[in-house]
Order: sequence, then structure tokens, then C-alpha cells
Amino acid sequence: MDRPGASDIVRRLVEICGPPFARLAGPADEVAGCPARWVAVPGDARAAARVLRLAAQHDLAVVPRGAGTKIDWGAAPARVDIVLDTGRLAGIDRPAGEPTEVEVGAGTPLRAIQATLGRSGHRLPLDPPSPGATIGGVLAADESGPLRLCHGGPGDQLLRLRYLDAGGELVTVRLDPADLPAGNGVDLTGTGVNPDLTGTGVNPDLAVTGVNPDLTVTGADPDLAATGVDPDFWAAGATGFDVELPATGGFHGGAGVALARLLCGSQGGLGLLVSATLRVREVPAGRRWVIRPVRDPAEARTLVLEVLDADLDPAAIELHLPADVGPRAFVHPDHPSVAGRSGLAGSVAVLLEGGLPEVDEQAARLVGMLGAETTVTRSAPDWWGRYPFGPADVALRIEAAPEHLYSALYALRDSAGGPVSVRGSFGSGVLHAALTGRLATVERAVRIVAAARAVLQPRQGRCVVVAAPAPVRDAVDIWGGPPGLPGLRDAKDRLDPHRRLAPGRLPGGL
Repeated sequence: MDRPGASDIVRRLVEICGPPFARLAGPADEVAGCPARWVAVPGDARAAARVLRLAAQHDLAVVPRGAGTKIDWGAAPARVDIVLDTGRLAGIDRPAGEPTEVEVGAGTPLRAIQATLGRSGHRLPLDPPSPGATIGGVLAADESGPLRLCHGGPGDQLLRLRYLDAGGELVTVRLDPADLPAGNGVDLTGTGVNPDLTGTGVNPDLAVTGVNPDLTVTGADPDLAATGVDPDFWAAGATGFDVELPATGGFHGGAGVALARLLCGSQGGLGLLVSATLRVREVPAGRRWVIRPVRDPAEARTLVLEVLDADLDPAAIELHLPADVGPRAFVHPDHPSVAGRSGLAGSVAVLLEGGLPEVDEQAARLVGMLGAETTVTRSAPDWWGRYPFGPADVALRIEAAPEHLYSALYALRDSAGGPVSVRGSFGSGVLHAALTGRLATVERAVRIVAAARAVLQPRQGRCVVVAAPAPVRDAVDIWGGPPGLPGLRDAKDRLDPHRRLAPGRLPGGL
């Protein structure tokens, strides 16, 4: 395999991406402590494909990146040659006559999409805790927020997905919404994406078809001497091949719903997401948050199960259990895990959405069910849709059926020697926990994670280490034996047989 020098690769990347958009990597470009060699910021799908073909020609590993401030989440890659920044693969297109869908470039910030759709009274039913994330990052991490209870995850919103395979071929995956079960994404990482992603290079007020018109590519390649996006970027049946997905539960040569399921949550390890067509919803006329204080996980479980059985169809049910703050506390009073803390231990909040009379009637019913301590507000509590952990913490994702989550929370308490900060979608069976301060040491973190898994595994649940300081990440199995590993290995063998896309980032070191 030809291994050219660093200067030659930079020259080739400059030809592809343009002079301002290719460079040698620096310390800030590390991925989970693994140094990179080059950074490329392609201006369109064709340029991104050429970067991948260059990598294939010289056996270079490519790791996709948004703004990169949560690039350390998940497993460290085995190697990083090229960091491929997706910030310029951005744009919003609302097809004429299709008010219920929108096509967006992978590098488009979700907040820009929501702002554009909001002008016509619409939205994507996505509210990940990282408000600055790009749509590609949300899909690649299968990151969801409170609305997952009602609308499903990011993959459930997909109508069409375009990605570049390891060889640089553009693949279009078409999905019939009727074929997609709830929980479309496989969520291999359990990590979410960075709340600070800004989608550098994209117009923050995107209300146009295509990309920011100021993005002019000036590379040597005549194909790249155009302003804006490659016209093939949005065209149906662009270069590459289409995969018409039948209703199938298996992975058959890249066809089937399983392909979309694998891509959502694969953290760039199976393909580089280029664009997505997603279903659009109307913004509800009324929203009410019904909030009830809780003192421990058992009380939270009782309340959540009561709400789920009440035939109210809530949009979200969230739990907030901060750790104690005091002389024996494990966290500082200003830590993210105690945002919005009241005098009691925590709270359960139920979001109701719909017509104004409907949500007011449902809120009154809930107050009657949950008791005199219950309050109703027109705005979310301060902690709503926020992770409980900070950058120096060990961040855990806990998944189980709602009736079993409380057992894992007590296991965390027992092994930690006190309450652990927890927040998340109790109604959806997904919570995040923060091990802070002395709980984030290697010995204690390993013991706490093992205790949680011992309780969760017999209940078909799991505990994933989302992020951790390097010593903890190196000492603990961050995935905890995820299900479906043989199928994932088969998919990696088919889609990236030479292990050039984010190698080592997937479970099992794939």
C-alpha cells in the first residue's frame, strides 16, 4: 500500500477541499486521546467522497467529526489519520408539495433546522440534550431527548438517508415509515453528541435550499470550483446506488431496514452520513409540564408507572434525582447534576402536548392523581433535557424497562455509598448518571458499573459508560457485552471490510 508523506496528503486534501479547509492536525484534533494526522473539511458530498477514496487508496483511517467537543465520548479509535469535519455538508431543503418532510445536510445544526421549520409552525420531534448538535451527529449517535417517549428516536423520523461508504460511493437508503419499528436506531454508542456543536461554517439562519452561499470552494479540482453544494447532493438517484428497503428484520447485503438501524448509532464506523430526509410535525398548540417532587427511586417508579397506566398519552416523562449537596456530598453545588434542585431530593416531570383544552384537562387529571404537591407550568424546569454530568465525570447510560430502572438506581447508591446524580427519560427506560469527584476514580467506577450491570442484565437492561477520564475508560468495559455483536461484526465486514471508518469505535473493538 502506497504511504505518501504528510505534505503530499495535505496537498491532495487541499486540492479536494480548498486551501482553507485542509491542514495538519494538532492536539485539539485528538479523538479520545488518539492523535490525528490531518483534518479535512469537504464542501459537498462529492468532495467528501474524494477524501474517502484518497483514504482508501493509501489505507488511511477516517473519523467523522462535527465540532468535536464531545469527540472523546465512547471508545477510543485504534488509529486516526484523517478527521473529516462535516460542518460544510449543510443545508435545508423543503421539497415543493411535501410539507411533511425536510431534507437536510448532515452538518446542519439541529437548532437551525428547528428555527427554519418553526417559521411555518412545524418542527422535527427531536430534542436531544445537545442543542447545538448537527443532525448527522444526532443520527450517528442515535441521541434522543424527552420526546422519544411519544415520537421515538432520530431513526424513527427518517424517510431517506444518504451516506458515503468506505470506498466513497454515495448510497441512498429509502425507508417506508410503515416498515420502521419504534426505536429504529440501534444506539450502539449510548453516548449522545456534544451539546456545544455549532456546525462551524454554516449559516445559523438557514432558510434557504442548499448551503450557505458564502461557502465557495476554490480548490484545484474543476469540479470543486463552484459556490455552494454539489448539485448532485440533493438530486434523487445521485451517483452511487439506491437501496430500496423492504420490510425486513435482517441485514441482507446492505438492504433492509436493518441498514438504517445500523447506521443510526454507529458513530461513523459504518459510513459517513451525508444527508437525511426526515418527517416534519406541526408544533403543538399547547404544552404543559406537570411536576411532582419525589424523594427516592421507589417513589419515582410508582409515580411513573401510574402515569403510564393512566391513558393520557404523555409526550415525555422525565426524572431528576440530584445527589445530596452538603458536607458529605460527592458533588459541588454548582455541578450540572444539581441544576434546578429544590429542597426535596428530586422530581418527576410529565410533558403534555396537544390542543389547549386537551392539555389543560389532562393536566388537571394528573394533579388529581399525583396529589397536592404537584404543580403545573407552561415552561420546562431548569433541568429538563440536560445531562447530569460534566466533562470530568464518569457518565453512565442506564437502560431497562421503566419498572426495573429503580433497581439499578439503588444498586448505584449502594455501591457508591450514597445518592448518585441521575436524570433522564424514565418513561422511555433510559437514564443518565454521573459519577463525580471521588466516585470517578478507577477502582470505584469499576465497582459501581459492575454493580449496576449485575442488577440490569437479568432484567434485559444494560449500563454503558458514555464518557470517562482516560484511566477509567482504559480499565472498564465501556459496552458491557452489548447484544447483537455477531451481527454488528458481520455488518462491519460488509460495509467497511478494511477497517478504515472510525476503527475501534464500535463495540468489540470493531
